[in-house]
Amino acid sequence: MAQIIVEGAPRATRGKNEARRLRVSGKVPATLYGGKGEVLALAVNTKQVTAILRSESGHNTLFQVDLGGKHEPAIVKDWQVDPVSGNLLHVDLLRIAMDVRMKVKVPVHTFGEPSGVKVQGGVYEVVTREVEVECLPADIPTEFKVDVSGLALNQSLRAGELPINTAKLKLLTDPQTVLSHVVTLRAEEEKPVEAAVATTPAEPEVIKKGKKEVEGEEGEEGAKAPEKPEKKK
Repeated sequence: MAQIIVEGAPRATRGKNEARRLRVSGKVPATLYGGKGEVLALAVNTKQVTAILRSESGHNTLFQVDLGGKHEPAIVKDWQVDPVSGNLLHVDLLRIAMDVRMKVKVPVHTFGEPSGVKVQGGVYEVVTREVEVECLPADIPTEFKVDVSGLALNQSLRAGELPINTAKLKLLTDPQTVLSHVVTLRAEEEKPVEAAVATTPAEPEVIKKGKKEVEGEEGEEGAKAPEKPEKKK
């Protein structure tokens, strides 16, 4: 496999203005650290780093930082992008030693239609998309691919079931970690009738009024009105 080279140069000045100038010239601010070397502020080729991040191995890609003829093996440890334009703003490069084991996170990709979905009407869900392993830099895998066609309803794929070459790799993620599973489609619960009735506003009671009581008359039906006094002759 041909070596991947990233052109780098020492960065003497820092600040927002210097960073903008670098980006306009096709470079991006970077920091190289780790190992037995000192921390270096660099300017690296933007297109070369972007191509690495978009490759199959992504940030786990092993490459050489070219510092004026001197090569330093490294991987991309972290990076920042503009949330609007998507342009690369800054990268952190981790210097590595080829004879020292390191910890990396590797993506897990599944393929095939589970029988629990095709035959039993379940739903396939991905829970975890990567696992952590320990290995030498030259043994870093690009990905783990797993066929989940045989996954039945209520069955799951766990980290310990991945096709890992234990002679080169050590799985650091808990083997019982669920990566994906087939679950039952939960039906939407119906609203109880009592709850529906309770939420319906009650109609106000209409009170019918009778004739207005005449002042001085009895309110009860059948009561006699007071007799008028006789006139004196």
